[in-house]
Amino acid sequence: MENCLFTINGRDIGPSEKPYIIAEISANHGGSIIKAKAAIQHAKIAGADAVKIQTYTPDTMTLDCQNPDFFINDGLWKGKSLYQLYAEAHTPFEWHSELFLFAKEVGITLFSSAFDETAVDLLEELKTPAYKLASFELTDLPLLEYVAKCQKPMLLSTGMGSLDEIHEAVNIIKRTGNEQILIFHCISSYPAPIDSCNLRSIKKLADEFDLPIGLSDHTLQNIAAISSISLGSVAIEKHFKIDEDDDGPDSSFSIMPEQLKTLVDDCEQAWRALGTSELKRSDLENANKKFRRSLYFSKNIKKGAIIKHQDVVIIRPGYGIAPKFKEVVIGKELSRSVKRGDRVQWDCFNLNE
Repeated sequence: MENCLFTINGRDIGPSEKPYIIAEISANHGGSIIKAKAAIQHAKIAGADAVKIQTYTPDTMTLDCQNPDFFINDGLWKGKSLYQLYAEAHTPFEWHSELFLFAKEVGITLFSSAFDETAVDLLEELKTPAYKLASFELTDLPLLEYVAKCQKPMLLSTGMGSLDEIHEAVNIIKRTGNEQILIFHCISSYPAPIDSCNLRSIKKLADEFDLPIGLSDHTLQNIAAISSISLGSVAIEKHFKIDEDDDGPDSSFSIMPEQLKTLVDDCEQAWRALGTSELKRSDLENANKKFRRSLYFSKNIKKGAIIKHQDVVIIRPGYGIAPKFKEVVIGKELSRSVKRGDRVQWDCFNLNE
């Protein structure tokens, strides 16, 4: 996996690249295209690599139906029907062209989560550089296949998914010849408690699929996302809003622009801290070797004397020979006179005798 690269809009994503940060607007536009554009602008200023929206209508997601099956009974959206939720949260199809154009003008990548074939067709017309597939669509294999045939990079969230279901999804994508897959570890809870994150699953997914792994993070803070970098996460998706007082469907687990900027900076610092797996000391450390312990003479001693145990001490600094050689030099004859505080060096002794 070390050399595995995934590319979106010319930006390489992988272990050797700084983390790819995606700001998910979702429903946080509040029904205003002006606010959606402002969010795109703020994401760019904060340093995010991409902005993501969602492409569906309430009618492509569900039925406007009073059957109890279509109502949410618990959690953040308790009491709403699915149709009501998606009517409130959707990004109108007619906005998409303008938003893609605006993102291009701003200089940030924009792509979307597609939820049905009509969404894919629209996004293809707009030349989307990538597709996101939400956790709830992981088992919609016909949709995954339809998207995969576009031969664009695919970001696949795995919330609620078993290992078998993830394998099934990846296999259906690969059967189209599309190998451009990034798997997002995800906990489908809104918000997700920090102790539910199971970040060690990132390593499991990487080993299992030999694909780049990211984190779609629904926790309230940034610590899970930053921590995931040390476990191999190469991309982070985080819900994002620009108004602290937002009360939309996703606002309670979305971060503000200053938190997004901190996320970008801290994830990059966490990635830089990883360095290399080789135990290779930096030049900064080499400069401090002088503060190690080494052997020094503890008194003035004349040439020809035989070194006794008390004649040599193990102290700082580290310019003498290493402490492990103390017993070797005991009993050796001095080849020259030494003074208290002189370094113990091999040329101080008649080593051939």
